[in-house]
Amino acid sequence: MLEKQVKRKRRHKRLRAKISGTKERPRLCVFRSNKHIYAQLIDDKEGKTLLAASDLEVKSKIKKKKGAKLLNERKQKTKKEENRTGKVAIAYEVGRLIAEKALKKKIEKVVFDRGGYKYHGRVKALAEGAREGGLIF
Repeated sequence: MLEKQVKRKRRHKRLRAKISGTKERPRLCVFRSNKHIYAQLIDDKEGKTLLAASDLEVKSKIKKKKGAKLLNERKQKTKKEENRTGKVAIAYEVGRLIAEKALKKKIEKVVFDRGGYKYHGRVKALAEGAREGGLIF
């Protein structure tokens, strides 16, 4: 492994010593690669993933929408949303998607696990999307 990856693993290990998820309040774990971003809700007591979302799901949803609908949605964006482009915008949508799935399973509160990454950029956008989608953390 590269030195950068080793350092991230160490930071994540330190973080995980302090937080853990339960069935009532699962851990929202984020994994970020260069191309993709993934989010999972995990129950650490049973060692099970309750649900997951990734940018692969979001991209397929965007492709299904028609061009006219996308144009209307772009016009209604606020100033903050206009600043989100590319991977950051997709990460925000992943956060909204995982919040939507969680609320369907009646999960409202979570513990945020940034996975050893800085709370910045795509990780922050995912967290904001999840908060806006209705999750509390």
